[in-house]
Amino acid sequence: MNISETPEQIRQFLAPLRSKNIAFVATMGCLHAGHINLIRKAKSLADVVVVSIYVNPMQFGENEDFSKYPNTFEKDTEICKNEGVDVIFHPSNLYPSDGAKVTLKVRDISNLLCGISRPSHFDGVVTVVNMLFNIIRPDIAIFGEKDWQQLAIIRRMVSDLHMPIEIIGSDIIRESDGLAMSSRNRYLSPSERQKSLCLSQTMLLVKNNIEQGEKALRSIQFGIDNLRKYDIHPEYLEIRDELTLKPENNITSQSRMFIAAKIGNTRLIDNASLKSATENTL
Repeated sequence: MNISETPEQIRQFLAPLRSKNIAFVATMGCLHAGHINLIRKAKSLADVVVVSIYVNPMQFGENEDFSKYPNTFEKDTEICKNEGVDVIFHPSNLYPSDGAKVTLKVRDISNLLCGISRPSHFDGVVTVVNMLFNIIRPDIAIFGEKDWQQLAIIRRMVSDLHMPIEIIGSDIIRESDGLAMSSRNRYLSPSERQKSLCLSQTMLLVKNNIEQGEKALRSIQFGIDNLRKYDIHPEYLEIRDELTLKPENNITSQSRMFIAAKIGNTRLIDNASLKSATENTL
C-alpha cells in the first residue's frame, strides 16, 4: 500500500492506473466501522481504491473541535492496509500559505439544517472535496449517508460542474444499540453515551407515530419534547425531501427525517428514511 503526502506524489502513483476504475473515499481519519464499510463498498465497485486522510481546517467554525480532532494515523493506516486500500493520500496541508483565496459555495441547500448553526461548514467541505477530486480524478466517490446533507451538496456540486464522477451513498452503520457511528462519539462521557441513544430512539418513535396516522408536525413536536425530557438540546428535528431538502408536511416515498442535537459539548447528527411504512427499524 502506497502513502502519498503531496498532490504530485499521488498523481505519479495513479498515472499508470488510469485505465482502471478508481474509487475514492474521503475521510478525516479516526477510522471506524462506518469508514470500513465505505472502503469495502469502494473495493466492490472499482479496481483501485484511494482513501484520503486529511483534517480540513476550512470546514470547522469558531469554537469547534479542529484543534482536538483525534489523530489516529498509525491505526488508520493499519485498517486501510487490512482492507486492501491501494493508496492513502495524507497531505499535511492543501491550502496556500496565505490562505484559501478560491472557494466554492453550494447555495440554498447548504444554508439549512446543519448550515444554520455551521454557516461556513459546507463551503469548506465542497472546496476541499473539489480539490481532492481534481487531484485524484476518481471515477467513483463513496460518501456515508449519515452526513446526508453533505452527500446531497456534493451531488449537486458534481452535477452543476459537470464532473465525470459517480457519487454513491453508503448506508449508515450503527452501533449494536442504534447509535450512528461517528468519530465524535468518542467525546461522549459514559453518561452522555447512554443519553445519545435517545436520538435514534426518538427518530423511531416519530417514525412509528407517523406510520400509525399521527400528523407529521405533531409527531415532530413529540420527538423534540422527548429529547428535552432527557436534557438533550435539539438543534433541529425535521422532515424534508431527501433529494431537494425542502421541508415536507406530507409524507412521500422521498421523505427523510433529520436530527441534530447536543449532548454535553458533543454535537451529533442522524437521519432516517420514512418511505418504509411498516418496518419497525431505522
